[in-house]
Amino acid sequence: MTVQMVVLNGGSSSGKSGIVRCLQAVLPDAWLAFGVDDFVDALPAAMRDSDAGIEFKPDGDIAVGPVFRQLDTAWVAGVVAMSRAGARVIVDDVFLGGAASQQRWKEAIGDLDVLWVGVRCDAEVASGRELARGDRVVGMAALQADVVHEGVKYDVEVDTTHTESITCAHTIAAHL
Repeated sequence: MTVQMVVLNGGSSSGKSGIVRCLQAVLPDAWLAFGVDDFVDALPAAMRDSDAGIEFKPDGDIAVGPVFRQLDTAWVAGVVAMSRAGARVIVDDVFLGGAASQQRWKEAIGDLDVLWVGVRCDAEVASGRELARGDRVVGMAALQADVVHEGVKYDVEVDTTHTESITCAHTIAAHL
């Protein structure tokens, strides 16, 4: 199997972005990295805090509307198209719908070889990182820590609670 995509799933502030940067550094080939944050940042400002777009609620919960879903489907298809065109791609995502979110990716990916990676982190530790970052709604990390993994099947899992990103990256790289 020649893996063409690596999909990391974990809650907010679990350490996915750090692992992605470390993977890019330790893997022998060039890998492009795309994260759900890139997608959200690309949305028009009017889509934020909108029923049609994405709402970050004061308690850390997130609600997405129909236009967000439509654009997300196009974004996923675009990322997969890059991989089909020959790029090696690492995806940093948050499966708010658990297994249903993974299924959406699987349907778009089709027959490409993918390594599915679960990035776990204790909710308390992720919440501390969330506070330190200062760029997240407080409460997201705790709400997402477990729910994003419900029903999701992984090839490899890492836990960043007490493990550095570079060590996690080496663990993942060993499965490629």
